[in-house]
Amino acid sequence: MDLCKEKDITPNKLGTISGLDPSTITSIFYGKSKNPGIVTLKTICDGLDITLFDFFNSPLFKDKNILDD
Repeated sequence: MDLCKEKDITPNKLGTISGLDPSTITSIFYGKSKNPGIVTLKTICDGLDITLFDFFNSPLFKDKNILDD
């Protein structure tokens, strides 16, 4: 969600520009989809115009407890 805020787009808009169903994006954002595949993540990154490296190079992923949820 932070990336959507940075890009000033809604999750719905991200779905549209990524070519994914907006419900897929909201399921990921709100924890219903706990393990999205790498292809889905790459598609989202393409929509955000960032690389997978940029996506995973976030303080969120540096927190060792992220997988405990």
